[in-house]
Amino acid sequence: MDKKLIFLDIDGTLVAAMAKPSLLAAEAVCKARENGHKVFLCTGRNMPIIGSDILDIGFDGVIASAGGHIEVEEKVIFDRLLSEEVIQECLSIFHAYGIFCRIESPEGIFTDPQMERLLRTAKPDQTNSELIRMQREIEVGIPILPYKEYPQNGAYKICFTSTTLEAVERAKGYLEDRFSFVVHPYGGSRNCFNGEIIWRGVDKGKGMERVCQHYGAELEDTIAFGDSMNDYEMMVCAGVSVAMGNACSELKQMADVVCKSVEEDGVYYEFQRMGLIHSYLEERIE
Repeated sequence: MDKKLIFLDIDGTLVAAMAKPSLLAAEAVCKARENGHKVFLCTGRNMPIIGSDILDIGFDGVIASAGGHIEVEEKVIFDRLLSEEVIQECLSIFHAYGIFCRIESPEGIFTDPQMERLLRTAKPDQTNSELIRMQREIEVGIPILPYKEYPQNGAYKICFTSTTLEAVERAKGYLEDRFSFVVHPYGGSRNCFNGEIIWRGVDKGKGMERVCQHYGAELEDTIAFGDSMNDYEMMVCAGVSVAMGNACSELKQMADVVCKSVEEDGVYYEFQRMGLIHSYLEERIE
């Protein structure tokens, strides 16, 4: 198959944390689709916080909530929530160890009040795009609701923050047998450790598989771009995996390709290098 299915993480990959897409990033997506390739968002964000500035670029589909919700050509092909019973069990474990939580559901985002206070003072490692994004959401006024307003109808995933790594490791011991338990890069940070949990078997890689099944395509015809450890399964599944220049070291080590950073429009220039789109000069010659 000459045409590719391309999967793009959002934060730290397509855009810098909560920034608007650059003109070159938008152009890369549009030109690739004009050339017959299919381009999908593959993000940890839930649908309510994927802004119109991103969706208006135009995509063939969206894998949202780290694989929990999938839309292809505006049709939902997969949707799986953690049951409320499971959500409450997980919250009780996290809270027992003093860990603050954020619940991402179809209705929106609901968070412990202590989590926002911790986010405001956290000093994240620069490869931790997830923590930086959550901080930026507060700064730009993304509507994040208090836990007391959570409707308790189930959710796609739980994000967590803790002031100690020991608490995270203790909670992990109770949960990692059933969940993909991701801890994001913390580098030299000592005051905030964060991560997320989702069902095992519901992740970005499985989301890619479901999209390929929908089209009757092979995984070898896929390309995935990411920057953080919640992109790991996506990178493993891809025919070609691309880590951004700003990605965490663990992802760079396992990727097939390391491209320029998101600030340097790495997606655009890697699309060019792979021949998915042509440069302006090449188009003029044609």
